[in-house]
Amino acid sequence: MDQKTFDALKNLRERRGTLDLPPFLAFLFDLVKLVVVAFIIVWPIHYFIFQPFYVVGPSMEPSFYDKEYLIIEKISYRLNDPERGEVIIFQSPSSLKDYLIKRIIALPGERIVIKEGKIYIYNSFLPQGFLVDGGGYLFPGTTTPGAVDLTLSSDEYYVLGDNRNMSLDSRSFGPVKREYITGRAWFRGWPFSNMGLIKTPVFTY
Repeated sequence: MDQKTFDALKNLRERRGTLDLPPFLAFLFDLVKLVVVAFIIVWPIHYFIFQPFYVVGPSMEPSFYDKEYLIIEKISYRLNDPERGEVIIFQSPSSLKDYLIKRIIALPGERIVIKEGKIYIYNSFLPQGFLVDGGGYLFPGTTTPGAVDLTLSSDEYYVLGDNRNMSLDSRSFGPVKREYITGRAWFRGWPFSNMGLIKTPVFTY
């Protein structure tokens, strides 16, 4: 094979590995590749680990206010069960396309009683029951309207809004099933003045 034939074959192989596109189409092709790569990276994070949530309404005041921006953490509930006091985001039992934010008050298998503005929980550890206090996260003097006496099944959680007089919660739509819980409120991103990790109150029994 002479040098001229060798160079021709080399040039042909190089052209096969290169797309000879106009500049605009080359830009679009690179943009599509970028979008695909970004989707491959971001989608698993959004689906399995973190998700943004925008607070709407006053039902969780004073803990969370209207238009605050939160980050939901999902992975811990794939490994452990939700705990009392945690703020969760879940699909509304009355409309699964809507997502709500509330605080867990009673756990699966527990009996919850609401009477005279107070909340009592009965379970196997404390069969005599205990009073659920405000934990420092409610407006001073807050009471809980309603009359409830309910025992939860093995996959149900009883949730309430912190603003008890302005909340549509388990007193209205009943307990929330475990399968409808998306994740827990983990980080507040807005407003900047309150940015930080979201703490779970400690309940005293």
